[in-house]
Amino acid sequence: MKTVFLDATTLGEDVDLSPIERVVGSITCHDRTAPDQVVERMRGFDTVLVNKVVLGREHFEACPEVRTIAVVATGVNNIDMEAARDHGIEVLNVNRYGRSTVAQHTLALILALATRLLDYNRDVRNGLWEKSDMFCLMGHPIMELEGKTIGIVGYGDLGQGVAERAEAFGMNVVLGCRPGQSPGEVDGYRRVPLDELLAEADVLSLHCLLTDETRNMIGERELAMMKPQSLLINTSRGGLVDEAALAQALRAGRIGGAGFDVLTEEPPRHGNPLLADDIPNLIITPHSAWASREARQRIVDITASNLESVASTAG
Repeated sequence: MKTVFLDATTLGEDVDLSPIERVVGSITCHDRTAPDQVVERMRGFDTVLVNKVVLGREHFEACPEVRTIAVVATGVNNIDMEAARDHGIEVLNVNRYGRSTVAQHTLALILALATRLLDYNRDVRNGLWEKSDMFCLMGHPIMELEGKTIGIVGYGDLGQGVAERAEAFGMNVVLGCRPGQSPGEVDGYRRVPLDELLAEADVLSLHCLLTDETRNMIGERELAMMKPQSLLINTSRGGLVDEAALAQALRAGRIGGAGFDVLTEEPPRHGNPLLADDIPNLIITPHSAWASREARQRIVDITASNLESVASTAG
């Protein structure tokens, strides 16, 4: 398998690619590949590894030798899947690599917001504790998670991981219906209509893919239905939430806080409503929930296994 990796730096420099090399032989690696470099770098290779580089029909027509695309991520929205099928190209992706890491990050956001960790740390650094007339500061209300309800929308591998960890904190887990789903019971949890969940949840955590049906699934209307002290967490995909509506809801105190690891544009080169400096109790991290070394190495190992299956079938 003659293999090229178009954007190897996106996995980090501390991962070991040797599991893939044992399957395909040597890999030609490029740190990054600009759109106008894709064809020249793909040409002559039958196997292409890619994370975020966009591949479309024009690339497949210019490089008919490509037989396999291995996406070193779960999402394949950067690949024109119809064009790949038309050209007989098999597209592989990676699932179930980030359960522990993403669930850990999700709970970290919930804990930081519920305990007002950043606010109290800022108060200490600004000298408020030194000036206090008693032994502690209590200026920011703290939410105790035990006994509270966490609503999880998207009960795949990541949602399941969050549910397990939330239960360890004594939280009640309730699932929300994504578009097209029906209420019922899943793994002993109630799955209820989204509107019902919005009114019930103390914490709402999103773990859906971004589709036409889920885009802006949480907007001004839905935010108005949430409890005024509730927390909204998104470690899934930017675009699931109307960011301008969320910014206004936080400023107005209509919900208690939000923690996001994703935005509609990444990186946010053209600004974003959530990046304003006057929004209270908001934590934004730079799409880093997936990025532990263990998870990134797991991506390599799963990709190697995927390619091994292709090689054995071809043989």
